[in-house]
Amino acid sequence: MEHIALYRAWRPQSFQDMVGQQHIIRTLQNAIREQRLSHAYLFSGPRGTGKTTTAKILAKAVNCEKGPGPEPCNECDACLRITSGAVMDVLEIDAASNRGVEEIRDLREKVKYAPTEVRQKVYIIDEVHMLTTEAFNALLKTLEEPPPHVMFILATTEPHRLPATVISRCQRFDFRRVSLEEQASRLKTICEQEGIDADDEAISYIAKLSDGGMRDAVSVLDQIASFTDGRVSYQQVLDMTGGIPSRRFAQLAHTILDNDVGGMLQTIEVLMQEGKSADKCMENLLYYFRDLLLIKMVPQADRLTERVLDVEEFKEMASAFSRSQLFQIIDTLNHYQTEMKYAAQPQMLFEVALLKLFNIPKEEIQSAVSASHGAASSADASEVERLKRQLSELENKLERALAGGLQGDGGHGSGDRSSASASRSSSRHAAPRVSSTAKIPSGIDRFVAERSNPEFMAVQGKWNQILQAVKDEKVTVHAWFMNGEPVSMLDDSVLVAFKNDIHRETTEKPANKQLIENVIERQIGHSCRLVTMMLKDWNEAIQGAVEPSKEPFELVPASGDDPEGKEPWVDEALQMFGEDLVVIKE
Repeated sequence: MEHIALYRAWRPQSFQDMVGQQHIIRTLQNAIREQRLSHAYLFSGPRGTGKTTTAKILAKAVNCEKGPGPEPCNECDACLRITSGAVMDVLEIDAASNRGVEEIRDLREKVKYAPTEVRQKVYIIDEVHMLTTEAFNALLKTLEEPPPHVMFILATTEPHRLPATVISRCQRFDFRRVSLEEQASRLKTICEQEGIDADDEAISYIAKLSDGGMRDAVSVLDQIASFTDGRVSYQQVLDMTGGIPSRRFAQLAHTILDNDVGGMLQTIEVLMQEGKSADKCMENLLYYFRDLLLIKMVPQADRLTERVLDVEEFKEMASAFSRSQLFQIIDTLNHYQTEMKYAAQPQMLFEVALLKLFNIPKEEIQSAVSASHGAASSADASEVERLKRQLSELENKLERALAGGLQGDGGHGSGDRSSASASRSSSRHAAPRVSSTAKIPSGIDRFVAERSNPEFMAVQGKWNQILQAVKDEKVTVHAWFMNGEPVSMLDDSVLVAFKNDIHRETTEKPANKQLIENVIERQIGHSCRLVTMMLKDWNEAIQGAVEPSKEPFELVPASGDDPEGKEPWVDEALQMFGEDLVVIKE
């Protein structure tokens, strides 16, 4: 007997045989049952999801001799002849071959004649988006008001190419990709009926290759069954389709964790010798790390992807990488995947992309390696150590801030220092009250004196690099920070003067300030504290240094204030942080 391709032999002949698309099947069956059928339907969706098949089943259901009913009987003469394509009144037209206005005019002439063999004429126009603009215009009036004995079913994979006037005259149904579970179930049924012995893993991989198209999945199964003489295994599917097992990508991931450049290059060479293309390897590697990121960030994320076969293996590998590493890896691979489209040697770019992944901070690599060996306690200890280091750095910065404030207050001499100390010890709550605009750092006179020291000149020379580094870290912070300009440097504090108060206040936010201080530290090679003030106040301070005022400027408590009785939280703040760091606003 002549062999019939599996996708043809197993083409659904009734609504109940359809795989997926239940939202469409139920709607059509209810319309037939209640006699509410439309004169025109538009079936859109990816290839192999059942658009033309549903159209033929609908044509049989409305013309069945035992109907019309929600299911065709597939036994009467009308159903059998429609299935074989022998009914002149059920016409399937390929719009790619009949796309001109003359063919549509001929269709319009024939539409007006009543059906001769069945109850209703059905025109199935496949790939309708291929019609020309003139053909669409010729079809419009007939499509809107056809004779009562005519039904149009338009099928397309690209509904966006159809004129809105055509879409508005049809009931539109969007066919979805068939899920992995539904495809696997259908393939198992076909294997049982056809006597094909297939592994569950092989069936799942075939379903993934189809990208949601049931027809493609059955075609691949038919091809592999012929290649393997009725026995289908996972490895045979990989060999036949040129697929790459996920263990190869796991090997590449391990080489990144172990910093094994030689092992990585050897794995790539094995892939190339097996005939795998570099661009396909890059695409699959991107999907691999994308799945790792999903599993790491989202609980039960293995349900969000159809590529994960061994969930536990993926979870173990995901725990070996930090989120920042996975984001960096995906960004790098995505960049080089774009470059590979125009490269004469894609394999070389693939190797360079993977070599680029070895530039991961050492502490992250060490943390990832310990996690990859399943040492959960070590990972916890590493996290504790990291938090301890951060706490120590914050304490050091606080000490420097306190020291800088005390030194600034002591800039007038030992007598002033002793009197200031005595004043603080006798009455801590007598803090000066200043307006919100008087935000001048302590020790401003020392900043003025040090505005031309060599260390500050070096920082000023690197200021453009510092601004660019801040922009690379966060563009929004750079937009505010660029309004300021460095004016002096004292010990480990860089003074930046701003023209606009809102820019200075936004820069002073803890997160933004921390980011800027980290950037400056990387640029100049040692830790540094950011101090800000208004540019007009700085200019006044410089003028005051050149022409000292006769009367010293003193801040005194506002009249009528009673901090002890009315504002006890002021005492708490002063006791906790010290008066040098506390500014009280009216």
